[in-house]
Amino acid sequence: MIAPLANSAAKSHKSASFVPRHVAIIMDGNGRWASARHLPRIAGHKKGADAVKTTVRAAAEMGIEVLTLYAFSSENWRRPASEVADLMGLLRLCLRQEMHNIKERGICLKVIGDYTRLDQDLVSLLNQAIEITANNTRLTLVFALNYGAQDELVHVTKRIAEQARKGDLDPEDIDVGTIESLLYTHDLPPLDLVIRTSGEKRLSNFLLWQAAYAELLFIDTLWPDFGSEALKAAVEEYARRERRYGGL
Repeated sequence: MIAPLANSAAKSHKSASFVPRHVAIIMDGNGRWASARHLPRIAGHKKGADAVKTTVRAAAEMGIEVLTLYAFSSENWRRPASEVADLMGLLRLCLRQEMHNIKERGICLKVIGDYTRLDQDLVSLLNQAIEITANNTRLTLVFALNYGAQDELVHVTKRIAEQARKGDLDPEDIDVGTIESLLYTHDLPPLDLVIRTSGEKRLSNFLLWQAAYAELLFIDTLWPDFGSEALKAAVEEYARRERRYGGL
C-alpha cells in the first residue's frame, strides 16, 4: 500500500504542485481481472479501456504534461489471433467514439512504435486523430502501439549507421544527445515516472532508454481497477522521492 503523502512542513523544500511532467504506464492485468470474475478476456480489455478514459481525464486535471500508455507491444502479436483481433477492434471502436472528445478536451494524441503494421483502416483512424489534435496543448497522450524498446534502439542504430555511411556523421561525435534525438520520444519531455499495475516487477521492453533515471512504481492494482485515486497516490509517492541522477 502507498503511504499517505507526508505533511507539507516535512516537504517544504518541494513545491505543493510538484507533479511529474511525463508519466508512463504499463497497463497490466486485464486478463487476470476477467479471469477472477469468470469472464472472457475481452471483458477485461473493455474494462481496461474504461480505466484509460478515467486515467487520461485525471492526468489532465492534475497537470501532467505527457501520459504514455503501453497499449500493444511488438511481442503481443504472439497472443492468439482472436485476442489480437479483439484488441484491435476495441482500439478501433474507442478511436471512433472518443476522437472528437479528445480534441475538445485539449488533448494531443501521438503514437510511438511501428503502428503502420496495423490494419489500414486503423492506421487511417490513428492518423486522423493525430492530425486533428496536433495543436492541442493541455495533455499529450501517447499510445505505444506495436512498440518495443529494443526495436526502437535498433531503429536508432540503423539511422546513425546510415548517417555515418553517407559521411553526414562522424562516429566520434556520437553521444547521448545523438541517440535521444532519434528516439520515438525525441519531442517529449524526459520520462519521470513509470507505473506498472498488477504486481509484476519488470519493464517488459518498454522505454528502456528513457527509463534510465525515471522513478519506477510497481503496484498490485489490476489495470481495470486503476483510476484517478490510484494515479493521485502514484504521483504523491513520486513527490516523496529524491531524484539525484547519480549525484548526492
